[in-house]
Amino acid sequence: MVEPDAVDAIEAQWRRERPDLDLAAMAIIGRLSRVAAVLAREIEVVFTAHGLQRGEFDVLAALRRCGEPFALNPSALADTLMLSRAGMTGRLDRLEQAGLVRRDADAADRRAIKVALTEQGRALVDRAVRAHTENETRLLAVLPAADRRELDRIARALLAGLAAAD
Repeated sequence: MVEPDAVDAIEAQWRRERPDLDLAAMAIIGRLSRVAAVLAREIEVVFTAHGLQRGEFDVLAALRRCGEPFALNPSALADTLMLSRAGMTGRLDRLEQAGLVRRDADAADRRAIKVALTEQGRALVDRAVRAHTENETRLLAVLPAADRRELDRIARALLAGLAAAD
């Protein structure tokens, strides 16, 4: 038996005040929102321990996972991270100042630039991503493996359905 939670209390209040409403979706979305908030807080702890903000980690991780030579043009990087060009420029400025990325002229087009990980940036993101994946594994360990697989299946289906409706 699962213990009642704060969402149950909210749902009971609405049931009392508005028994005509179907509250099932409100309860699910309320719990998903609370899970997302807790996860975001716990994940941020790892990034902070590595001297990074979430957005900075995202940039370093995108460069690292693109493979050798760990470089992308700023537009491709912004598209990958679903960021505006202005938002990307601010992040790149901070990361470059910290010595984690550099801006190089694109060998194929001297008018363009590529953003590349420095050795320091690569070492940092490698440490941070290891700690990040270990932390995420720890956070989900409260669920049995079968439930994690089912949660992944359901989340994937929900995202696909929402994307199709968009």
